[in-house]
Amino acid sequence: MAVFNAPDFDNHEAVVFCNDPETGLNAIIAIHDTTLGASLGGCRFWPYENDSAALTDALRLSRGMTYKAALANTGRGGGKSVIIGDPRQLGTPELFRAMGRFVERLGGSYIIAEDVGTSPADMAHVRQETAHVAGLEGASGDPSPATALGVFIGIQAALKHQRGDDDLKGVTVAVQGLGHVGWDLCRQLHDAGARLVVSDLRDEITAEAKRRFGAATVGIDAIHAVRANVFAPCALGGSLNDQTIPALKASIIAGSANNQLAEARHGDVLAARGVLYAPDYVINAGGIINIAHEGADYDQAAAFDHVRRIGDTLRHLFRRADAERVTPSLMADRLAREVLDKAAGRSLAA
Repeated sequence: MAVFNAPDFDNHEAVVFCNDPETGLNAIIAIHDTTLGASLGGCRFWPYENDSAALTDALRLSRGMTYKAALANTGRGGGKSVIIGDPRQLGTPELFRAMGRFVERLGGSYIIAEDVGTSPADMAHVRQETAHVAGLEGASGDPSPATALGVFIGIQAALKHQRGDDDLKGVTVAVQGLGHVGWDLCRQLHDAGARLVVSDLRDEITAEAKRRFGAATVGIDAIHAVRANVFAPCALGGSLNDQTIPALKASIIAGSANNQLAEARHGDVLAARGVLYAPDYVINAGGIINIAHEGADYDQAAAFDHVRRIGDTLRHLFRRADAERVTPSLMADRLAREVLDKAAGRSLAA
């Protein structure tokens, strides 16, 4: 398995492979950049097809966390960890304690938190072995509501840029994935008067969304093609690809999923179709912002005020992308590198 010449290796500072046969732990911790501070990123627990797929996810996600943290002004760097396997079978307290021991060996260069397949309760087991953990119950807690708020604010910013009006009344939003973030996003959109179309692997969840929010429901393979104003990918990454983009009928893409573009070139494909894309690591930064506020003096109101500034960041990004005639995804990378270069005392990226 190649690392240094892997397509998604981006001068990562460290890539650590973790193995604990006693608990069945097989994990990868990727630290991308600590220019702005200790790397912070969630721990994803997923039954990857193979080790290479897990490595690709860790490398891509950790780079995204660096850029996310930079543009969100969190004072943190970017990292990510992935555990390979089914959390329902392997997710024991002993396994998470083993993960905590690996995090502890990194001496604070990586701060772990929850992500897909893990929870604040799991992080409590990690906390038994290391202090370098965030998102615990009783502290900042579940980051999902903060992430959902940021996406909601981001949708408004995208509507304002495209239409000159951020009123959600009568706006149709197609939401892909009704996990904690997708569900809370639907609640906020419903309260603001939006019409919802939803999909999820779990029929009981979509049925509940229909009952609670009056949402229309479609299959998971059809949600991207729904006639809507906004498509909100809130499941796993890669949903914007050569198969789905030609079928899109929404004029705005704004959701919480990481790595929504299957390949970087898909940002150009969206722009060529006149689709406004809110870069994923900008719009979904609410969770890391909330966690970055964690501490003895944690103030949820202050943290959520910080989350609301995602709208300002996106408005600036959209305007500058238009002025420089580049795609929003390229402009997001450019703005993040400018923050990192300034912090490192390097000449600004071209």
